[in-house]
Amino acid sequence: MAAPPQERPGEKPAVRIASPTGKWILLTTVLGSSMAMLDSTVVNVALPRIGRDLDASLAALQWTVNAYMVTLAGLILLGGSLGDRFGRRKVFVIGVVWFASASLLCGLAPNGAVLIAARALQGIGGALLTPGSLAIIQASFHPDDRARAVGLWSGFGGVGAAVGPFLGGWLVDGPGWRWVFLLNIPVALVCAPIALRHVPESSDERAHRGFDVLGAVLGALALALVTYALIEARGGSVLVAVTAVAGVAAGIAFVYVERRRPDPMMPLDIFASRQFTAVNLVTLCVYAAFGGFFFLTALQLQVVAGYSALGAGTALLPTTVLMLLFSARSGEIAQRIGPRIPLTVGPLLCATGMLLMLRVGPGASYVADVLPALLVMGLGMVTLVAPLTATVLASVDTARAGLASGINNAAARAAGLIAVAALPLLAGMGPEAYRSADAFNAAFRRAMPLCAGVLVVGAVLAFATVRRPAPDCRRPQCRTHGWVTAPPLEPDRATPASTASGAGPAS
Repeated sequence: MAAPPQERPGEKPAVRIASPTGKWILLTTVLGSSMAMLDSTVVNVALPRIGRDLDASLAALQWTVNAYMVTLAGLILLGGSLGDRFGRRKVFVIGVVWFASASLLCGLAPNGAVLIAARALQGIGGALLTPGSLAIIQASFHPDDRARAVGLWSGFGGVGAAVGPFLGGWLVDGPGWRWVFLLNIPVALVCAPIALRHVPESSDERAHRGFDVLGAVLGALALALVTYALIEARGGSVLVAVTAVAGVAAGIAFVYVERRRPDPMMPLDIFASRQFTAVNLVTLCVYAAFGGFFFLTALQLQVVAGYSALGAGTALLPTTVLMLLFSARSGEIAQRIGPRIPLTVGPLLCATGMLLMLRVGPGASYVADVLPALLVMGLGMVTLVAPLTATVLASVDTARAGLASGINNAAARAAGLIAVAALPLLAGMGPEAYRSADAFNAAFRRAMPLCAGVLVVGAVLAFATVRRPAPDCRRPQCRTHGWVTAPPLEPDRATPASTASGAGPAS
């Protein structure tokens, strides 16, 4: 069967969910976004085994996580723009193939340096496919079916997020950590042909002819240089100081370029909304704490508490399951009472959960020590995540909803990678800390109060700055939230086919 024709100017997308084409579109977009989702959730569980097999230092494990996040966070807005301009299906398929190729390189990596480079390449692929999955749904389905299609996509994606840690642990304990990456290859071999055969091509003729490549490069470079300086700061060398200064300079240059360009990747005038700026500051605090927490907790459960990789992955499931079950209800409550209380109470609950993790040490009981902390943490995330997304969307004009969501998602990922880089330094972890249960446990006990403190700062910011949005505030279309490392991306609902580079999977 031939692929449906390319969208014509002014033509409304007409694919219905019940049609065979509609089911194929949902399948391929879920498969594509699941590739990036699974790698974000399972790699932390595999870190101790990766470190032992490749004789890697703690810094190398930090880079295994952060190399992916640097390129993904720096290029995700550009990836959405490329899809709008050159065709969403085309860019999505390129992203799937790129991601799978980089995954193969990760799985075959003979040492830490190759693995880190391959992870950076994975992030580029993720930046191409992540915005494209939801953008395809937004552009392809009939307006009457679009909200339901986004809900189904979000729900299936959330199930994938819940399965991720369990699957990752099983792979690490069974065939080995390399299969965490190699598993992406058969998924891509199914996803790409389905997309080429069944997904209609679409683009936005109003998309800018030029692309802010310089802005994307400067943003990614600033993140990479600052991350390097934080990870390597233990050595205190001149190179570290030079890198830190260069990272700050790249960040200043990024702001200058975005202010001067006629078609910037991140228009700075969007921050004229005080509420949008305030919610993004809250986002930075919250997701910095989340990034540090999940990075260190997966190691703590294995290195100190003696869990297997499968046990550690399974132990972390309650937070994701709670989000899957109750995030939509939380969003509805926040719409009635306003976002200020949820965005204040949610971080405080998460901070309490992180402090309860101080009970997790050698020989810790899952039911008595680990589970209570994760349940409180999960309740805080349920209270927080959906209202945060809705408030971001309600803080700007409807025509910029996709852009606002994309910026908020990128800010969350950047906050997480900076936390993974800085937290071991602030907690006094040495380069070999993860090889010693006593050393890692002592550092973990210093790190959790730091994460909790950042969450308290986020709660205070929310209480002081967040106000009830306009009465016509829209609820997010991604109402099921399963990812825990970044807020869900939302499509731009100003026009049927527009994504403003912000559409992407709940993450």
